[in-house]
Amino acid sequence: MSEDDYRGLLDIRAHAPWRIAEAAAARRRGSPLKERGQLLIIAADHPARGVLGAGNRPFAMGSRVDLLRRLCVALARPGVDGLLATPDIVEDLLLLGALEDKLVIGSMNRGGVHGAAFEFDDRFTAYDTASILRMGLDGGKMLCRIGLDDPATATTLETCARTITELAGHSLVAMVEPFWSRRVNGTVTHDLSAEGVIRSMHVGQGLGATSAHTWLKIPVVVEMERVMRATTLPTLLLGGDPTGAPQETYAAWRDALGLPGVRGLVVGRALLYPSDDDVAAAVDTAAAMLEVTVSERARRHGAEASHLDGSGEENR
Repeated sequence: MSEDDYRGLLDIRAHAPWRIAEAAAARRRGSPLKERGQLLIIAADHPARGVLGAGNRPFAMGSRVDLLRRLCVALARPGVDGLLATPDIVEDLLLLGALEDKLVIGSMNRGGVHGAAFEFDDRFTAYDTASILRMGLDGGKMLCRIGLDDPATATTLETCARTITELAGHSLVAMVEPFWSRRVNGTVTHDLSAEGVIRSMHVGQGLGATSAHTWLKIPVVVEMERVMRATTLPTLLLGGDPTGAPQETYAAWRDALGLPGVRGLVVGRALLYPSDDDVAAAVDTAAAMLEVTVSERARRHGAEASHLDGSGEENR
């Protein structure tokens, strides 16, 4: 994104806001999720909850200009299928022309501001079903933190369930990100054991009047093979904050991507803010992992088909 692009955004925002709706209507949409193999979606919805840190940089996402530049680089790389973001970021990228032929998932409930006393009150303060339809998006993502010691969770569960039903009524994907959570010394923490993730998945996939269009978005934890046997729903792996060594993170993703039911990655900070700041290289590494996974699955499928055909020949 050039300086001229940035100044052009400022002018449109101030003097021609109707251009956003025009850009949304004119955008070439990507092929639907169900028609794709392994997905790579770039996530950028953390800032709307006041989460601006990445790794050891507490205000990494503080500059919208820098974030948009990184997003434009990431979205332009081969193998990137789309974006998950809040309306403000989606609209900036629409105006920049960065979302052509991409999937776009709208982030919906951003009311649980990080560190707030009301953090478990995950109200739907961003996209709703009507605006996702109006903007021609491909679905909505919702955070579903199940706070065992916070009664606000009941309202979050009810609202998530209603929204899942609404989205399904329009054949739109509801991407549910569940966590089994509690406060520890005043800080919201997630149970990232296999048991904790499995519990959260069972609650998340049971929400709504139908799960026909529900996808899960879960963290990569230990015992992922056991975790994935907790659901039959399409599941995407979230990247999380890049705190460890990149190679360790990539290795964990690579192992989990080969499991049945895993349909790809939804990654934000780990690819947008790598330790060496080489966004293109980080995205290319993730895309290459997905390509290998697709090839390996095709190879296994071919081998299994050949084995079955051979068995059939012998038994005739």
